[in-house]
Amino acid sequence: MVIRVDNLSRIYGKGEATVEALKSVSLNVEKGEFVAIMGPSGSGKSTLMNILGCLDKPTAGKYFLGGDEVSKLSETRLARIRNRKIGFIFQTFNLLTGFTALKNVEQPMIYRGIGRRERYERAESVLVSVGLGDRLTHKPNELSGGQRQRVAIARALVNEPQIIFADEPTGNLDSKSEKEIMKILLNLNNKGITIILVTHERVVANHADRIIHFRDGMLVGEETPENLEVHVL
Repeated sequence: MVIRVDNLSRIYGKGEATVEALKSVSLNVEKGEFVAIMGPSGSGKSTLMNILGCLDKPTAGKYFLGGDEVSKLSETRLARIRNRKIGFIFQTFNLLTGFTALKNVEQPMIYRGIGRRERYERAESVLVSVGLGDRLTHKPNELSGGQRQRVAIARALVNEPQIIFADEPTGNLDSKSEKEIMKILLNLNNKGITIILVTHERVVANHADRIIHFRDGMLVGEETPENLEVHVL
């Protein structure tokens, strides 16, 4: 088991402005599993993603990553875990506009202290693996949406993460690019990388091994694409 969450809660604000974004969520994810998280806006799915990705901390409950409790670690230690174990893919790509594809992919390795030559070789290799070997020196504004997302995937992969968190990775793409990105994610999953994906799109979620449904900060049910009946928990 790579992820275990026990009675996780997240509260924002105080007094009348209090928002309970997550309410006693418990969840397990196995190593190598592909899990999709679905739910309406404000359901808590992105809050959960931020906590699982070590970008935020829970107000209550426990989060175990690879057997280690990380819910109470310092920001420095969480940053180290993010850099070494986790890759992120976002809907808006989050690329540095003034940098080439190669330089964007190199960034996580700089924070890890990897030397210039190795950074270049690894960045080039992973860009080639996602079909961008001829776009190394292109900047984001010279790339299509699908190409930019492939740069983001290459950046997520370059430090060889155990888990990839993808937050609406196809949300800004046309249907052809969506299929290309999902094919890449499925190939990565087939190689043993655990993938947790947040999406509003049913056709995207159906690629997963398991679909988890959120509403009002609670995990309300789950299903598999082969069995479209939602099992309310």
